Amino acid sequence: MTPEQATATLPLHPQDELECRGCAVHCEKVVYPAACLERSCPFVYAYEEHGRTFMGCLQKVFEAEIDVEMLTAAERTREGFGAVRALRGPLPMCEAAVQATFAHRESELGCVNPEFGELPAGSPTFRVFARVADL
Repeated sequence: MTPEQATATLPLHPQDELECRGCAVHCEKVVYPAACLERSCPFVYAYEEHGRTFMGCLQKVFEAEIDVEMLTAAERTREGFGAVRALRGPLPMCEAAVQATFAHRESELGCVNPEFGELPAGSPTFRVFARVADL
């Protein structure tokens, strides 16, 4: 694929896309369900079935319904529970990331679609501290 062909197929709003196949790397947006519980997300729902509690997302950012006991057990390990694929754009309160499947395939020029990695800002990316000094 030539650079002209790659740019011709880029979406109008790449940051709103959930996956990028613009090059051989193959990236997709993911969310971390454990963060939903940690942050007391208002869109988490839970239900009990067969003596187990399952949780999910009312906004359908992710589709999986996850066993809460297994999620908390996994979070106690060094690796944690991990991420699930986003089915729609992550909300500002979501802990989200972009995962590259074949990162070793990236070209020397880098990503052909750098705006794809832009995620919603749930919190400021920097802080400003003011010091009041007596003059």
